[in-house]
Amino acid sequence: MEMELRDENMKKENWLTMTQELSFQKFIEQSDLLEELKYDFNEKAELRHIETQRPFTFNYYKNVPERNSKRYQTLGHLLEQYIYELLEKVCKLQRVYIPPEANEEPRSFFFMSERALTNHHSALLVLLQDHGVFRAGQWSQQAIIHHGLQHGSQIPCIQMALQAHYDVIVLNPNDNFVDLKMEKECKGLSTQNTESSSLKMVQTESFFSLQKPLQCIPKRCSNTPEEHMAYIWDYFISKTEGKDVAFIVHGYGGLVFMDLLVHRKSEVMSKVYAVALIDSQHHVGHQLGSDVQLLAWIKHHCREWVTSSKPLNKPAVTVLKKEFPMVSAGTEKHDLAPSSSLQSIFKYFKKALKAKTNINFSHVPVVTRSSTKI
Repeated sequence: MEMELRDENMKKENWLTMTQELSFQKFIEQSDLLEELKYDFNEKAELRHIETQRPFTFNYYKNVPERNSKRYQTLGHLLEQYIYELLEKVCKLQRVYIPPEANEEPRSFFFMSERALTNHHSALLVLLQDHGVFRAGQWSQQAIIHHGLQHGSQIPCIQMALQAHYDVIVLNPNDNFVDLKMEKECKGLSTQNTESSSLKMVQTESFFSLQKPLQCIPKRCSNTPEEHMAYIWDYFISKTEGKDVAFIVHGYGGLVFMDLLVHRKSEVMSKVYAVALIDSQHHVGHQLGSDVQLLAWIKHHCREWVTSSKPLNKPAVTVLKKEFPMVSAGTEKHDLAPSSSLQSIFKYFKKALKAKTNINFSHVPVVTRSSTKI
């Protein structure tokens, strides 16, 4: 137990060191809010003011809520770009644009490990986040700002998965549309190498106009989280032959997964061996109805970690949900539930995969001397 804890701390220190080398200040310095956003992540991956070392303060402009909101939104956009860089440079994930042939139109993307589709000797972990303004690599933007990368980002989860020899797919279900007004100005931010000195942020006023309604167009194959999930399942995850698939889904991600289960019933039931739901917003009655097969499948393949005052992993029962085992996430805060329950979730995956392997071996016919006779 002590050795496991020591190894875990060494892994954590390793990615924290790499995070510090990729300075968040670099992004802020190329924005027009250099003075207003003097923040960077410290050695504990906590967002702190670079001069006072104090946590982020929302009310920077006294009695000017609109300017404070714009400043907060700009910080969120910069965090989005920074997390993308961490996914690529710290976690070594590849950015994949969808649909791949749509070069001349706005399109979404997701991230995956290099051999996610070709390595048949490892399990595949798919991360499906809650709904919100945040993008791939984040469980909660608010948790990143107020509690740090260890709690709000998906980096610790991805690193843990890679260390356990999983391949990883990080979905981007909230990247559904593009604002026509800012498309031209911001296009370079999501496509060019951030090491380039040409990275340029436009003025905050052009980023977020609270005066006029956004002029948005949807991104094909990613109009909604459900469509994003279905597309990546159909064209990527379902193509992995003989690969065991696990999901970690948070909040609205639980509803999105159940939607996939209903519409890709046989495929999901045959490929997915375990689903960890975290404070999920799914509704079995409305989504699965009375389908006996699906109800039996989720009972044996799903477990939910819910916000609770009880210690981590203690049984937690609610009045509305009794479809599969439910345990405490070890916190009463929705945004902190993923980081709080991570260790417990990976133990669950390990046990579920071992059970699946044992069942598969038990179905292999035993060759005896008499069975080989002609």
